[in-house]
Amino acid sequence: MSDVWVSTPAATGLRGRRNNDTEPELLLRRALHAAGARFRLRRSLATGCNPDLVLPGRKIAVWVDGDFWHGCPVHGRKTFNGPNASLWAAKMQRNRERDARATELARQAGWTVVRLWECELRASPADAARRVLAATNPAGATTM
Repeated sequence: MSDVWVSTPAATGLRGRRNNDTEPELLLRRALHAAGARFRLRRSLATGCNPDLVLPGRKIAVWVDGDFWHGCPVHGRKTFNGPNASLWAAKMQRNRERDARATELARQAGWTVVRLWECELRASPADAARRVLAATNPAGATTM
């Protein structure tokens, strides 16, 4: 396979996608705000560690992972086909590695990490907000 991306009709829907202030992020922010939580957006905790939002008073870092881009076990793509299949597989692997690295950096900095799938938020923003607020910080535990 080639190391150069080939333009395909399927790629049209992926161009120009937002990477922050997405609908799932907004659903979570509204639910957290309604629950009385206050948070900060996109605060860098370390180089390469930029959660979607943080609750500084509770020391909780939250990432909202898109089902497609981060490989949701239920809704993410398992295989790729077409001229860019190997490039997509490599990109998804890099995304997973970057997510693990960011989680570890936040944990090492003393933050509790909560990662939420897009599908979780779409199903019940209130439950997702409760999960975030229920997270505690016993020695940097990670909630996945």
